[in-house]
Amino acid sequence: MQAPSINSPQFSTRGDGAKIAFHATPARDSTKPTGVIFCGGLRSDMEGSKALALEAWCKTEGRSFLRFDYTGHGQSSGTFEKTCISDWAQDTLYVLDTLTKGPQVLVGSSMGGWVGLLTARDRPKRLKAFLGLAAAPDFTEDLMWEELTAEQRETLMDKGQVAVPNDYDPNDPYIISKLLIEDGKNHLLLREPLNIQMPVRLIQGMQDADVPWKTALKIQDALASDDVEIQFIKNGDHRLSTDGDLKRLTRTLGNLLIDIEE
Repeated sequence: MQAPSINSPQFSTRGDGAKIAFHATPARDSTKPTGVIFCGGLRSDMEGSKALALEAWCKTEGRSFLRFDYTGHGQSSGTFEKTCISDWAQDTLYVLDTLTKGPQVLVGSSMGGWVGLLTARDRPKRLKAFLGLAAAPDFTEDLMWEELTAEQRETLMDKGQVAVPNDYDPNDPYIISKLLIEDGKNHLLLREPLNIQMPVRLIQGMQDADVPWKTALKIQDALASDDVEIQFIKNGDHRLSTDGDLKRLTRTLGNLLIDIEE
């Protein structure tokens, strides 16, 4: 593992050679044993406002916290167009298994909600709860593929990728790969009951232009857990990154941690 310089990330090299960039905050309060892991969204990185707000809150609370970049994202190795849900789910399991100790709560934003739910299903003894922000399981099938035109689908299948407009940055279109669409089919979660028994909290904006608010209801219906709560934010968008949104996030996380540690 490569040691960091000031304000630069650490890197952990997996057995397959992939390098995962991360920032880890150690616990300072032994009475608060549960750590927090943040999983970002598609094409985002660990320097976003939600990741940093959670880090600052955990430092104040004395809790351990981990934020990281998936392969093909941020400062980790790999190319976005050559990575997919399988890779990002593997990244999340890797950081949980090798970079954290003890019980954890995973916070997943958008696509991070998908890999977070996959992780919660596969590591029930390590994860004690899940908190999703505009969680987007199955988005490659239900959102991306469904919204492509017939011409875009043809381009995707023939050329292996297609560029679609980016509402957040017109000069930086999204590249959707055939790999991403086809791999996503192997990880769909909402077609059958989802065997996750831990407490789950979902925060969903009702003005989200990327993930329909009814997705939160579909997640709730699929989950085996009886301890599921949804907060619908009337004017909330997909990013949920205003000052009010970030306060809601840390408040919800704090209450969730109280629930599981009392």
